[in-house]
Amino acid sequence: MTFLVLGYDGVDPEAPARRAAARPAHLATAQRLRAAGHFLDGGAILDDMGKMVGSMLLMEFPSRAELDAWISADAYTTGGVWKDVTVRPFRRVNFD
Repeated sequence: MTFLVLGYDGVDPEAPARRAAARPAHLATAQRLRAAGHFLDGGAILDDMGKMVGSMLLMEFPSRAELDAWISADAYTTGGVWKDVTVRPFRRVNFD
């Protein structure tokens, strides 16, 4: 099943530093998930000044429970980066 994941960073003054510290591990995990077919697309949500304030991910997992297990283990969760995460089932458009 495909899921749209929106993870919003904290807004406290230390939030950018937490993101920077966790980012290498988060990206390494995303690369492994991409190779396994779980990470379909994603990137940073930016504010009006171009600063990263969250993440958008399009993920493919057999179940919501497996997606939730990844979210809870991801560096942006364990590192206190994401303070609010929204998950919605998602249907991709198919033009074929």
